[in-house]
Amino acid sequence: MADGLRRLVGAESGRVLQEKLESWYRDYEINSCDQNLNRCCEIIELNSEIQGQLFTILNETSQEGGHYAGVETIKTRLLPWLGTCFSCATSGRLFETNLSLTQDSIERERQLRELASSQTFQLQELQEELTSTRLQLNHVQQDLKTSRAQEKDALRKLDRLNDYKQQIQILRDEISILDAQKSVLQSRLARSHSPSPRHSESKSPSPVPLKNCSPGRARHTNASRRACLIARFGDIYARERLDAETLLRTYISDIEMVQRIIYIAAVESFHAAKMAYRQFKIRVRETLSLGHSGPESLEDAVLDYIVRHEDLYDVQASVNEVIRSMNINPKISFPPEIDFIVISTLIQELCRVAFSMQTLVPPLDIAFDTDGELFSETKYHRSFDSDFTAALVAYHVWPALMENDVVVVKGEAVTKRGALWSRRSRSRSRSTSPLLCHHLSRSRSPSPLRSGSPSKWAY
Repeated sequence: MADGLRRLVGAESGRVLQEKLESWYRDYEINSCDQNLNRCCEIIELNSEIQGQLFTILNETSQEGGHYAGVETIKTRLLPWLGTCFSCATSGRLFETNLSLTQDSIERERQLRELASSQTFQLQELQEELTSTRLQLNHVQQDLKTSRAQEKDALRKLDRLNDYKQQIQILRDEISILDAQKSVLQSRLARSHSPSPRHSESKSPSPVPLKNCSPGRARHTNASRRACLIARFGDIYARERLDAETLLRTYISDIEMVQRIIYIAAVESFHAAKMAYRQFKIRVRETLSLGHSGPESLEDAVLDYIVRHEDLYDVQASVNEVIRSMNINPKISFPPEIDFIVISTLIQELCRVAFSMQTLVPPLDIAFDTDGELFSETKYHRSFDSDFTAALVAYHVWPALMENDVVVVKGEAVTKRGALWSRRSRSRSRSTSPLLCHHLSRSRSPSPLRSGSPSKWAY
């Protein structure tokens, strides 16, 4: 005990503590917060050292007195003091806990900063990779565009090559025809200059045999013209027909009557165009047969001529014939102040297409239809306002396009229940109408074209 006490006295820890307290007290007002905290921490550390040495001396002193020596002093003096120290210690532990939490928070913030820095670095790397990938993608897209451009250029060159080959073939055919005609003319010229038939037979050269020529231009272009005409027929259904329907709706409120008018206009247009084509073909055949001597057949020559000179077709005469036929048709009617000429654009386009379709091999034509017939899924589409459970056609909206007996383009029809009965009642109701009587009286005078009067054609 004397040794521990001597060391404590010799260390002069109490005096140093007192000096530090006095020095801190003098400089407290001029010190900063951090400086005062540092001074306080130094005094606490020094005080804890002194307390540690005193508790060591207390332990040694109590051991010197035996098991029960000093018990009363410890109970009356030490334990109450320790009780107050525990409360102080609790607040100290709270301070230490807050300090440890602060340190943990600082450590966590440091880790978060490091993590954020790492993520930022990774994000920069990803951004660089993305930029590199985009550059590669741009290069690939540029190469793809170049390849596509080269492919399109190659296709265009191939199309040009095919056109050139076709033109070369046509020129070769024409050259062959001209060579054959030249040989025939030379033979005729030689026979005309011979002095006598016998001398001519002995001296004139034999005619050059005609060369077998490939089919004419019309047959060469048959497939492409067929595709274009079918597409044009679909365009008329999608555009000109709807325009005509919109125009007619301004004069007629009955949509069924409007659709019947357009359908009959299409049927009459094909009929008029086919009649005009037959007359035109007869006149062309009569003209070409007078001097035809080429290697191709007369029919091919006639067909080639018609294809090359379709602009000679008098389409306006066909339009007039269609309107005359519609005026006497008992199925349709029109306000007296308006004429069917309001849909002449639709009729004109239908006549042109129908005339051109007759130059195909085989020709295209529309299907023959009647109201009340059995609905055919292969020939028609049902209109949206149809009764889809009905089996009979009430009326037709657009004709089907046929090639021989094969449907090329489906038409459109309206199906309703009781369509046949509705048709009969409509016919009976119209048979007594003044408009129908007027039409029938007009129908007794045949039109110029139907009476067989020839029309003038230019060549």
